[in-house]
Amino acid sequence: MFAWLTRKPAVAGVPASAAVAPRPTGPKLGSRLKRSAAAAALCTGLIGGFEGLRTTAYPDPATGREPWTACFGETDGIKRGDTFTVAECKAMLAASLEQYAVKLEACISRPMADETYSAFLSLSYNIGSGGFCKSSVARLWNAGETRAACDAMLKFNRAAGAVMPGLTRRRTQERALCLKGL
Repeated sequence: MFAWLTRKPAVAGVPASAAVAPRPTGPKLGSRLKRSAAAAALCTGLIGGFEGLRTTAYPDPATGREPWTACFGETDGIKRGDTFTVAECKAMLAASLEQYAVKLEACISRPMADETYSAFLSLSYNIGSGGFCKSSVARLWNAGETRAACDAMLKFNRAAGAVMPGLTRRRTQERALCLKGL
């Protein structure tokens, strides 16, 4: 029934049914993203939908120059002229989401539903882990002001100092998903 209630082999003089392994107390194995298929599906669909798939590197939409971007919004190590297969892009997204998830979980101290988690991970993926962890969103959530944290997501709709309609749409949808998890 529970994975941590496993039987140990019988020890001399002790029946096998009496030996039960203790519940593990060490670190979690992987992020919530790895442990929850629902969270993984929500995050992948949400971020993939907003970022879109482009297999050839392109310049930042806000500035028309660096950082170069490819696949589902990947910027790390992307250079002008880079091309990728769809399979490579999917693998990059999965690896990046896991990295962002671990960092998100390190700076959020309160539990949340998969919807809120997915909204926060989408924001973090877009503005960076450092930006998210220092944001009013994280600060408000950790202070227990959950609705205000969701509302604060709307502030992150600018790139290169200008309001971007695509970011405004994204933040509106992320906020709605965040609120759904409350």
